[in-house]
Amino acid sequence: MRTLWQHCHVATMAGGRYSVIEDAAIVTSAGLIEWIGPRDDVPPVAADRIVDLGGAWVTPGLIDCHTHAVFGGNRSGEFEQRLQGVSYAETAAQGGGIASTVRATRAASEDELFASARQRVQALMRDGLTCIEIKSGYGLDLACERKMLRVARRLGEELPISVRTTCLAAHALPPEYAGRADDYISHICEQMLPVLAAEGLVDAVDAFCEHLAFSPAQVERVFIKAHELGLPVKLHAEQLSSLHGSSLAARYQALSADHLEFMTEEDAIAMAKAGTVAVLLPGAFYFLRETQLPPMDALRRHGVKIALATDLNPGTSPGLSLRLMLNMGCTLFRMTPEEALAGVTLHAATALGMGDSHGSLEEGKVADFIAWQIDRPADLAYWLGGELPKRVVRLGHEISN
Repeated sequence: MRTLWQHCHVATMAGGRYSVIEDAAIVTSAGLIEWIGPRDDVPPVAADRIVDLGGAWVTPGLIDCHTHAVFGGNRSGEFEQRLQGVSYAETAAQGGGIASTVRATRAASEDELFASARQRVQALMRDGLTCIEIKSGYGLDLACERKMLRVARRLGEELPISVRTTCLAAHALPPEYAGRADDYISHICEQMLPVLAAEGLVDAVDAFCEHLAFSPAQVERVFIKAHELGLPVKLHAEQLSSLHGSSLAARYQALSADHLEFMTEEDAIAMAKAGTVAVLLPGAFYFLRETQLPPMDALRRHGVKIALATDLNPGTSPGLSLRLMLNMGCTLFRMTPEEALAGVTLHAATALGMGDSHGSLEEGKVADFIAWQIDRPADLAYWLGGELPKRVVRLGHEISN
């Protein structure tokens, strides 16, 4: 079906900029954008349907490129402890943190994980989300990592949203491998990744490079295996200390390096040369009350693409609003509203290896967009909470909010 969407203004986000088209029209067909431009220039096409968008501002569908949306349990008790002065590292040393979520996730059935994750993803969808990345990493054994990834795939099948899956088996050391981190990395490389990849459950491979997780040398082993399997890599890097994980990620042409509060200018140069996206996670920065800002000037100076994401997870960023992350990116990291919107559209798509098909409104790209009843695009970063009136279009078809 060919549809003509008209009477709107469009922030295309082509090239990561607003690239505004006033009084615009969009022609969609077969799930793609067939034409986009000023309404007066619409080509003579036979539209099966004409939709008046009522003067709305149209943006690409929002993309959350870093989440841990599938998990069991609840860690609000740790939140209370942190407010009383207990650090994240202390919590982890006491058997809390990721380890507590691993226990709860292992104990949950696939259906239970699906039901809880579905609620969280639907909350994000009410904010204008049309694409999401979901990581494993709370199973830490083959059966439970498979369970998490199966749930993520199922979410993409049962909800009107695109889901990209990432295997984060190198997230933490499971209790059965206590004191044997190298052995666990061998298990990931020799058994887990080959099996999960063969089952078609993995779109990318991630790891946590940090003093309380895995060393750069251990992460590199995971990256080598991922490349042998033809899978792109991503990395949690420089969140709590500088280990130059982002430079390691760049050497392996990683799609993204994420967090990055402690990255150096040399890391930024390496990422720029490799085309690795910097994914900033202001929810975790806020929730952990961090004070070390990502080096925004270095990222801008060297032309590193900057994405934003919720980092939705039970311990350090229980964020259910990507629009809230837009505001946090502006207020905490001093981004402009235009940079923030690019960070959840085109640059987020690039961080998932989808930049050629998603993230901007251009001819030939997927017809995922939102028609917002707002005064200007900056409103998306301005309002704190609450649903903004909108119409959501995915693959050229309007879906219920």
